[in-house]
Amino acid sequence: MTYATNKRKPPSGVGRWFARAPRYVYRIGLGRILGRRFVLIEHVGRRSGLARQTVLEVIQRESEALYVAAAWGTRSDWFKNISANSTVRISSGNIQNVKAEAAVLDRQSAVTIFERYVIDHATAARGLAKAFKLPFNDPEAMATAVPIVRLSIDNGP
Repeated sequence: MTYATNKRKPPSGVGRWFARAPRYVYRIGLGRILGRRFVLIEHVGRRSGLARQTVLEVIQRESEALYVAAAWGTRSDWFKNISANSTVRISSGNIQNVKAEAAVLDRQSAVTIFERYVIDHATAARGLAKAFKLPFNDPEAMATAVPIVRLSIDNGP
């Protein structure tokens, strides 16, 4: 699936520090205070092979999966990394350091997720739509601009 080009640049300077602050909260063992709305994803660098971490907003939760939006699109390092190696570890709320499999949703599934997101988290959805100059009430436009990743929780041994 091809996504619309995201012309926004990731934050830099102080904005970058604030964007990364939740990762430091997890690192010092206080990730649970962020609750179920955020997830720490531990993934492997596609070139370095080193462990990497990123914290993202959970836009929908099911008993066996979490859904996150790739707000910076397919250019995000974490997105490129999970595209190269889909096995990750996640922590969110009561889920701690659990193996998961990452998969990018097809367009129609992403539209369905965004429809629910607009209803459940209207303020956050408005912010996302505004950031990408998209109409707030158009989940199809959101799904075209922002990939959705499903993190399937591995409940195996």
